[in-house]
Amino acid sequence: MTKEIAIELLSNKGLDVEKVKEIYQEYKSDKEVVGQIAMNLSLKTSVHNLELGKSKTMIELLVDIANSDDMGSRWAVAKNPHTPVEILEKLSKDKINLVRALVATNPKTPSKVLESLFSDEKIVRDGLSGNPSTPIKILKVLSDDKDKMVRMRLAENRSATEDILNKLLKDSDENVAKASEVNLREKKV
Repeated sequence: MTKEIAIELLSNKGLDVEKVKEIYQEYKSDKEVVGQIAMNLSLKTSVHNLELGKSKTMIELLVDIANSDDMGSRWAVAKNPHTPVEILEKLSKDKINLVRALVATNPKTPSKVLESLFSDEKIVRDGLSGNPSTPIKILKVLSDDKDKMVRMRLAENRSATEDILNKLLKDSDENVAKASEVNLREKKV
């Protein structure tokens, strides 16, 4: 199969994961194709398919692609809800901040890893603030973050406590206050 056909096939998120693996085995040294494979796996899981997460093939591909030199491939693995915890731990130390930020957004990332990302740069804190798995003690500190986007994502986070949301209701940014109001209303429904 030509590279062009492989890339075209990978644009179909319904492509069987075994076929994705075949393409990977043939083109694993081609960054462009590996990037498309990572995106295909990401698209497959955009609607958190629990059965797919049990696929040994899916997990093998995610583990292998996590070692790619291609940043786009690693970030697709970092955000995938089926990525094994040990890979998320590894990617939390990636040299590229966007990869670390996507680990910070992944609800499967363990608390200890999320805590280690707390002192990272703004883009990573932004990821933490929206993650429903971020420990409450970190969410409380993030409610005072100087960056309004961090506070905005926190105001939208379904795991933010009523205390945090009530604090954000008084935020100087009206969009943060409004998002907090909506979240509080939804919690009462």
